[in-house]
Amino acid sequence: MSERSKQKKMTIEESFDYLDEALEKIEDDDLPLEEAFAVYEGAVKVLKSCEKQIDAVEKKVKVLEKNGTLTELEEIDE
Repeated sequence: MSERSKQKKMTIEESFDYLDEALEKIEDDDLPLEEAFAVYEGAVKVLKSCEKQIDAVEKKVKVLEKNGTLTELEEIDE
């Protein structure tokens, strides 16, 4: 399974856990620079995925607040 498909399947909570672990690894003084960069790169990808998920939820909340009913995002974008 590719790294990209793993990211898409992560929940927001799982993504936050991954980011916490990545931060701990990066803060480890014994971690070689190359490995720290690889961890950082993975964390950036997960963070971008997280942002997309949060944006999608935020759009749903705004629509729900606006008219009292939930409209699917695909209908909003059209």
